Amino acid sequence: MADEDTSPADKISEINTLLAEWTARSAGDSDMLIARLEGMGYAVAGKSEDEIAEILKKPPTKSGPA
Repeated sequence: MADEDTSPADKISEINTLLAEWTARSAGDSDMLIARLEGMGYAVAGKSEDEIAEILKKPPTKSGPA
């Protein structure tokens, strides 16, 4: 499908997937990023890169700080 034929919702979904995968790769080398993601409500501590990517493709499961 040509890019101009892609709906905005599909583009956002594709971009979110790419960002989740990039963030998961980056989190493997950054305890600070893991802490930040945990603070945002994503349960990623102790998870593999693949697990983190899947977690980040969904809404947070915990409430972040108020």
